[in-house]
Amino acid sequence: MADVRLTDDLCEDCGDHDYDDDDVDQNYDLDDTDMDEEDDSFAADCGVVDNPAQSVYARKQTAPFSILTETAITQRQDVAIANVSAVLSVSSAQASLLLRNFEWSVSKVHEEWYSNEAGVRARVGLPEQLIRVPQRCQDIREIECGICLEYHRVDQMQAADYCNEHFFCLPCWAKYVHISISDGPGCLSLRCPYHGCKTAMDEDFIFSVVSEEDKQKYRRYILRSYVEANRRAKWCPAPGCEYAMELNPDQSNVPDVACACGYGFCWNCSDETHRPVGCATVVKWMIKNTSESENTTWLLVNSKPCPKCKRPIEKNMGCMHMTCTSPCHFEFCWLCLHDWKSHEGSFYSCNQYQVDQKAGKYDESEKIRAKAKRDLDRYTHYYERWASNRRSREKALSNLQQLQATQLKKLVDRYARPPSQLKFITDAWLQIVECRQVLQWTYTYGYYVPENEDAKKQFFEYLQGEAEAGLERLHRCAENAIVDLLEGDVAEETSFLEFCAKLTGLTTVTRNYFQNLIEALENGLADVENSQAETSKNENNKRKAR
Repeated sequence: MADVRLTDDLCEDCGDHDYDDDDVDQNYDLDDTDMDEEDDSFAADCGVVDNPAQSVYARKQTAPFSILTETAITQRQDVAIANVSAVLSVSSAQASLLLRNFEWSVSKVHEEWYSNEAGVRARVGLPEQLIRVPQRCQDIREIECGICLEYHRVDQMQAADYCNEHFFCLPCWAKYVHISISDGPGCLSLRCPYHGCKTAMDEDFIFSVVSEEDKQKYRRYILRSYVEANRRAKWCPAPGCEYAMELNPDQSNVPDVACACGYGFCWNCSDETHRPVGCATVVKWMIKNTSESENTTWLLVNSKPCPKCKRPIEKNMGCMHMTCTSPCHFEFCWLCLHDWKSHEGSFYSCNQYQVDQKAGKYDESEKIRAKAKRDLDRYTHYYERWASNRRSREKALSNLQQLQATQLKKLVDRYARPPSQLKFITDAWLQIVECRQVLQWTYTYGYYVPENEDAKKQFFEYLQGEAEAGLERLHRCAENAIVDLLEGDVAEETSFLEFCAKLTGLTTVTRNYFQNLIEALENGLADVENSQAETSKNENNKRKAR
């Protein structure tokens, strides 16, 4: 997998977030890998990757994004700081302040500084006089702290590096900075605590008054600020992941990206990959899956309100004689909802209801209940299949991990094949994982196809059915055939070659099915509209010809 770039390298002008492809490492080699050289070679030859989500781009020559490690980001920051420090003749701490105020863009800092140095200093909080003045008063013994309002010895008082006016005691400084760091990344623009003072506090001063734990948090905020200020970069949203993704310079937008941790997500909304449906549809669908409206619909379909207290009651036995719960205890007929005392019929039929029904008394009520039941049944149909494919994808991921952990090496030993000739098996499972996720979200798409657009619905179901059938064939082959190869009595060459040809062919066919499906759905099933327009045009021409 040399497509998606995982880099620790630098570009020439890292501060501007504009990097040359040649400056980025084209490998997945992580510094902290635990694999020995032999395992590395085997994994590479077999196509074993830690990132199943990258199958989206595995068959493309160039991925549209790079994966950045924290080491790479820190190195880029260091180079940018050194550049600004050398050119503007400022300290590294001041250079860091300037870069954070201008989105880590070296060129922006240079441009703004040389066009309006005074304005930049005012914006950042750096006074004109950068020479540090003595910070401790020598002519008096005690000074009042502006925070705790207590008097302290001069050697217990201090002012910020660029402010020689406002002195505070060391404990108050430590507490002020500690609270600011605990509150979040806003501490990166920390100013002197004196009211109205805009003088900045750089990291050198901050590190002089806080604990090692707070220093680590502050460094972490600085690291993350680099990605968060870059509109072409994002942190991977997977819990615990420390990688960032950055779009290549020639890319303006990408539907989804895949991190080295194995998590694939939508670039626009940072949710899990959800092609072929849009971000707004995903939000609407997820809200629907957890909303109270579904509970209301279920109650409407499966319960009736007590005629007296209106509490919803579910019928869980065959008898039509219902008794409301405490404290109501009203007894009524389930069918006609009349008082049971005046009920005229057996326990399992209701003459009154039949009469009322013929008179049309329940027409509107029945229509509402019938529609609610249809809506609930329709939602259940799509939700169950959405959830089922979600579970199938998780199981496929588990199977892929098992394949990489044990089965590939067994096949190498059993069939005396070089690892590179087994890569087709990994590719097949990567394709299964990807297709399961796509298929999962096609059911969301299907739910929102308008019911009155029959042509679109039929075309959608045809494309989805073809893709799903192809995926089932591939999934079944990948699951069953490999077990036969591993557990068969004889390791026949013919069996292996047949398996290779079959699995490779099914992988290609399934990939094509799903590519066609995604393209059609993301185009809004435009082929149906074009076909209908062409049919209408032909019919009009025929009428004119008559």
